Amino acid sequence: MKFFKKSKDEEPTAPGQVAIKKRSRVPGVMITQFVEELPEGMTTPDFTRKPIALTIQEGKCAVFKAIVSGNPTPSVHWTRSNGEVTEPERYKMVSDPATPNEHYIEMPEVSPEQADTYKCFATNEYGKAVVTANLNVIEMGYKKSKAMKDARAGQSLNLNHKTKFKFVDPDKDDKKDGEIDPRFWDVLMSADKKDYEKICAEFGVTNFRWMLKTLNAKKVEREEEQAKYVENLSNLKHIEVKPGGGAEFEFDMSLKDPNVKIFLFKDGVMVPFSVETEEKHFLKKTGRKFTFGIKDLAGDDEGLYQVMVEGVLIFSTDLKVPMVDFLVKIQEVKATEREDAMFECVLSSPMSKIQWTGRNQPCEQGEKFDIEVSEDMLIHRLVVKDCAKLDGGIYSVCAGIKSCNAFLVVEGKEMTFQTQKVSLSHVTLTCVRAYNVKYIMKLGNTKILQRLNAEKVIIELQQHMQFFTGLNSTLFDSFQIEASDDIEMTRDGAFHRLILKNCKEEDSGKYRFEADGRKTESILIVEDPPRVNPDDLADFSKPIIIKVGQSATFKLSFMGRDPVKIYWYNEGEELVEDKHINIEKSLTHSRLLLSKCQRKATGEIKIKIKNECGTIEGISRLIVLDRPSPALGPVEIIEASSAVLDFKWRPPKDNGGSPVINYILERQQLGRNSWMKLGQIPGEPKYRDTNVDHGRKYCYHIRAVTEQGISEMMETDDIQAGTRAYPGQPSSPKVVSAFANCINLEWVPPSNTGGTNILGYHLEKRKKGSNLWGSINNVKEPIKGQGTAVKDVIEGIEYEFRVAAINISGAGEPSTPSEFVIARDPKMRPQFTDRKMKSFMVVRAGNSSRININFASPMPNITWLKDGMPVSKHVTISNSDNTSQLLIPTSERPDTGIYTIIVKNMVGQETFSIEIRVTDDPKPPGPAELEQNVPGTVTVTWTPSPDEKRDDRLHYIVSRRDSVKRMWQTVADHLFNNKFTALNIMAGREYYFRVYAKNDMGLSEPSESPTWGSLNFESAPSFLVPLKTHSTPESYECYMSCAVRGDPTPHVTWYRNNISLNTNTNYLITNTCGVCSMLILRVGPKDTGEYKVIADNALGRAECSTKLTVNGIKNKIKVLLYCIEI
Repeated sequence: MKFFKKSKDEEPTAPGQVAIKKRSRVPGVMITQFVEELPEGMTTPDFTRKPIALTIQEGKCAVFKAIVSGNPTPSVHWTRSNGEVTEPERYKMVSDPATPNEHYIEMPEVSPEQADTYKCFATNEYGKAVVTANLNVIEMGYKKSKAMKDARAGQSLNLNHKTKFKFVDPDKDDKKDGEIDPRFWDVLMSADKKDYEKICAEFGVTNFRWMLKTLNAKKVEREEEQAKYVENLSNLKHIEVKPGGGAEFEFDMSLKDPNVKIFLFKDGVMVPFSVETEEKHFLKKTGRKFTFGIKDLAGDDEGLYQVMVEGVLIFSTDLKVPMVDFLVKIQEVKATEREDAMFECVLSSPMSKIQWTGRNQPCEQGEKFDIEVSEDMLIHRLVVKDCAKLDGGIYSVCAGIKSCNAFLVVEGKEMTFQTQKVSLSHVTLTCVRAYNVKYIMKLGNTKILQRLNAEKVIIELQQHMQFFTGLNSTLFDSFQIEASDDIEMTRDGAFHRLILKNCKEEDSGKYRFEADGRKTESILIVEDPPRVNPDDLADFSKPIIIKVGQSATFKLSFMGRDPVKIYWYNEGEELVEDKHINIEKSLTHSRLLLSKCQRKATGEIKIKIKNECGTIEGISRLIVLDRPSPALGPVEIIEASSAVLDFKWRPPKDNGGSPVINYILERQQLGRNSWMKLGQIPGEPKYRDTNVDHGRKYCYHIRAVTEQGISEMMETDDIQAGTRAYPGQPSSPKVVSAFANCINLEWVPPSNTGGTNILGYHLEKRKKGSNLWGSINNVKEPIKGQGTAVKDVIEGIEYEFRVAAINISGAGEPSTPSEFVIARDPKMRPQFTDRKMKSFMVVRAGNSSRININFASPMPNITWLKDGMPVSKHVTISNSDNTSQLLIPTSERPDTGIYTIIVKNMVGQETFSIEIRVTDDPKPPGPAELEQNVPGTVTVTWTPSPDEKRDDRLHYIVSRRDSVKRMWQTVADHLFNNKFTALNIMAGREYYFRVYAKNDMGLSEPSESPTWGSLNFESAPSFLVPLKTHSTPESYECYMSCAVRGDPTPHVTWYRNNISLNTNTNYLITNTCGVCSMLILRVGPKDTGEYKVIADNALGRAECSTKLTVNGIKNKIKVLLYCIEI
């Protein structure tokens, strides 16, 4: 199996064409605008959905879909990087007239030669948009051409039981990255670590170190892509085949945007799925848990399933459907009470375990069942021990996607009767409560009528005989049936009738009628789907109306066979329990309690009750009442005369569940602080105010009134009665861009609109040196937007512009003139078109180095430099209209440096630099040595790696392992010297150290240190910090300290002029962790002299002395001497 994949290229821009690059909301879409300013209402093309990359098997149908937008509607065409798409048999361009924005390219029976990068172009007169998508084709089988035979020379073919082909090179143990099926990485990145070895064996990978290193790099890359859409991904459970013939896999995922699209792929082909579990492929979402399921598995369902979010791979799992069938199926077994019964089947392929089920319950190894498997795992047995009558029923076995079933009949003692012979037959009854069904079967001279009416089963037998004598009997599961209140047996001539009233689940089983040694059997199956009392359902269907903040309760009682699954929905979304949702479930009813309901909870409430026999639904409605939202503005003025203000507004967006009864209005005259209440008006959203003064301005407050309360107020703009109110001055027009035949302008509307809406703008121009303003547009045809393109200009002439706003009263004062602008094409300096260009590149020695730089046309002068000097002759430079490429065929370490490209024209120049570092795998450092200078620490030293002088980014990593944990731990990283001190060294443990050299290529082999064992830390006393000379003013305090070490802890004695001070209460002496201190609270002349400290233990003695001088001048200076703690 082999992947064919092509690289992708950038679409060039035609020389001399205006090319304004724009950002699309869809990642990966590049938009080029052909004009400087878009006309009003017109847009450049864009993609609302881009084609998704496909990985598909050879021979299947590949489809790319794109949805475009733009005004005018763009035209769409497809291309590929290496080849044409003009062959109608291999490429079909499809566009549905009903949905003109959707475009497809179909490739039926795709071949490996069609693997390429495909481009979709959307073009209209204002621009174009382009997007690319890769098609990868999995080649199946072998090609018989000589080239393929030569390429596979020396390779052996391995065929496994799944008919997958792999190529193994016998001369090499390790595989390189290009020789492995890409499915290997997809499966590995979603697998548990315990499965790595099995997956590597399946795909023929033997270099585990390389595999783990590559896998970590790919995981980091995938996590970066997933972080764009996913906050958290956990609990990945791979696909499993379920006993019911389906398969499921699940994971927990938190999405940043819940509206993103989720796709399911099988072997690179998109698979449609539904949220309904009755579909072939379905998705169940419960909170953060996503469960994908496949129903009715078949052999063609096997393959690699992948889940993508907006084109980013989230999870991969491999479904392997066991190709197994039953050579011998289980048969009906009859057993006597207290005996064992055995079911046996034979499989076509070995399986270690299959699923046994009895009476709809799984059978597990234990006191009741024995499950046996032969050594070749082909024969499987289920032994039902110590059979009782309750053990009778249907038993089934499931192996992969195949299953079979048979009955277990548990009989009591045989009963012999003398009866006349009769010819009867078999029939199976199915009893479904509350339904009417009628079955009639005729076999020879026997007629069996089975009729179900309400909850009654009637079995009738007609015997066409000339004489009939003897005893007849009816048996149920080997028990003879006796007449009772619920069982009635009648005989009318040759007719025998058995009537079962009020059928229950215990009545299911095999019924047998015997007459004179002849018998007939019938199986009765009582199904009990969920059902609801019609009165209860009618009560449940009544809508519940509550106020906001109150609680709502929905309850529905039901009957039906266990187990029963209950689901609650609100507007189609399944409800799960939280602090405001409580769901109670029992065997006979379910209750939904919604507490603190908000207005948004209004909608359809549905309950779905489901068991193995059927499903029933109940629908109700919840209405949460609240006060209305504010009325919507702005108001529309119908009349604004000197005597009347007539205006209207829009009703509230949400009336809170109750119609608007009235509106409450208040009015304020501009310049006054008080508001005058106008009272309530009917629910029509308009008002005519006749009590106004000519020329005055008024402002209104409007509130909506419903049965649930009063809304927040909506305040209108100031409305003037009678006088024409012209708008204020807009801002001065701003020149956006200027060309030889067009000048684009924009402005800001006036802050004062005159109390009415702005209808448009009037624009004027004036040449430099002239006093006359010329109109660009007619006042009766105002400019609707806040900008326009002025095309009535002459190249080389200098213009200024001004604009006036127009409302219902007319045009207002024009704005201040704009700055002068010359009508000419802009001069542009060169610029690079790539937004993200790498400034650093690491290349392995011996590999090629390639740098591609894209720039805007026209083509400038191009110069390449290395460290400020022209590049060497072995470096190849290739230039085109908008691209320059630097190529080093075989990189060596001297090629390391900073490469700079300079693009220059008459307007200016642009430069860009990229550092290329040529390096190789680092060589290990020299032997490591250990030394202890301070108790509790060990200093590791080593000789530098031979690559240290040639690679300034090379550094060292130190790992440690002790005799207790026995696990290597990194204790130091990014060391740029040859020495490291390890802390927390405990006596009695052995320590091992490793030193690695690391650069941009990776880690070197480790340099091992000798074992560091337990040491004898006993030592004679020594002073780490000696005493210092002190000079202290009289009557001030003096603090002396020193630091001493030794093992065992030495005894310390203080002396002044050779007289011990340890017992002198005038001196405060302390000794804490080796820090010896003495404090003199009030220094006097008698304290002058030589002070000495003597430390001694069993191994030796050490002393330290100093002098204290007392000054006569009493300067208030406080001397404090401190030392470090050892």
